[in-house]
Amino acid sequence: MLRVLRLVLGFLLRPLRPLLIVAPTERAAWMAAALAPMALLLATTQPGAWIVAPAMVAALLGLIVVDALLAGRLEAWELRTAEDVEVGQPSDLTVTARFAKRRPSRVEAALSCDPRLAPEGRIVVSLAPGADGTQWQGTTTLTPLRRGTAAVERAWMRWQGPWHLGARQVDYPLDREVRIWPDLSPVRSPDLQTFLRNAQIGLINRRIRGEGTQFEALSEYEPGMDRRRIDWKASARHTRLYARENESERNNQIVFAFDCGQAMCEPVDGLPRIDRAVSAALTCGYVALKGGDKVALFGFARRPQIITPFIGDARSFHRLQSAAAGLDYEPVEPNFTLALATLTARLKRRSLVVVFSDFTDPTAAELMVESLGRLVKKHLVLFVTMADSEVEELIAAPPGDIATLARSVTADSLAQQRKLVLTRLRRLGIDVLEAPWDKIGPRLIDRYLAIRNSEAIG
Repeated sequence: MLRVLRLVLGFLLRPLRPLLIVAPTERAAWMAAALAPMALLLATTQPGAWIVAPAMVAALLGLIVVDALLAGRLEAWELRTAEDVEVGQPSDLTVTARFAKRRPSRVEAALSCDPRLAPEGRIVVSLAPGADGTQWQGTTTLTPLRRGTAAVERAWMRWQGPWHLGARQVDYPLDREVRIWPDLSPVRSPDLQTFLRNAQIGLINRRIRGEGTQFEALSEYEPGMDRRRIDWKASARHTRLYARENESERNNQIVFAFDCGQAMCEPVDGLPRIDRAVSAALTCGYVALKGGDKVALFGFARRPQIITPFIGDARSFHRLQSAAAGLDYEPVEPNFTLALATLTARLKRRSLVVVFSDFTDPTAAELMVESLGRLVKKHLVLFVTMADSEVEELIAAPPGDIATLARSVTADSLAQQRKLVLTRLRRLGIDVLEAPWDKIGPRLIDRYLAIRNSEAIG
């Protein structure tokens, strides 16, 4: 009802809009709602005094216009926001307005934007006055929900007069774009940066002797050494026992393959699973680049989306970030057969392929298992999936009623089917990593380093 009254008052003020954009406030709508029964009662009891009702409406409209005039004139305004933000990370948006002569009582700003940047594509900011009373400023925090380019299309500024009856309103078209990148906060974390400063991975990057498969030098055998390292031919030539010293292999190829289909577009703790996976992969990829390996990204859904060349320098990490930003969300079932066949044709040497995917039932996972089984014949495959916290909560819920018990039994059945699929993958020789989304990044780095140190890639 209140909204209808505001629309009616706005319609009555429409003839004045070419001269002044005036909008009734909520208080004016309440006053109109209070005057309506009085006018109706007056019309029924005193028909000759009908002129009082339109006079009351005219008086209210006059008060609204006068109050809007007393609100002052907008002299200038400014919108400040970052042009580049990361998905899931908060970013500040600040609106500043300056008014001439008079001081308004309340100022609000509204922005129309892409839903990637804010829910429902709408941002509302309440401004507070400064010390001088002429400059008002308001700040709100935005948390992007999806990657991509979000456009801020239009802005509205509304300020009320001292009586809170009338408000003036202006709107401006905007041509702002905010680029939403993958989340790289784990890469910038102090723990990871400290880890990367050691001699094996980080700044020194020295050769590691005694491990690996690449021959480095011969040294005289000493008690305590592994006897399998003895080079019998060299020992026969020198009549002494000599052992081989190998160098840890560095030039490995790592491919992060992302399933961008329907299951990976489902949210987990507010963000799509694909964005959680991209963040973990980029963090692990940064560690791999620091360790001297080469990294490439591969995305697919119904068909392959992107496939990047191998990057071997940590200074080119931004190229991986840009490529990951181009991974699109597709609410379709992924075509594992086409995607992994395309990837196999592109790889010319044995590589570590890290596949990020998810599934809902064994039937949907059948083609995935078959395709990964063919891929593992030529490459080392690590399958990464995120544990479903909602299913675990349903399983652990106390059976208070029949409906809760039924949900718990269904969730437990889904969890058992999921375990069967993961067991099949392990039997095919595929390494499986399943963890909650907030632990998937560190565990992926640990698993990568364990595989790298075992020299199983080359």
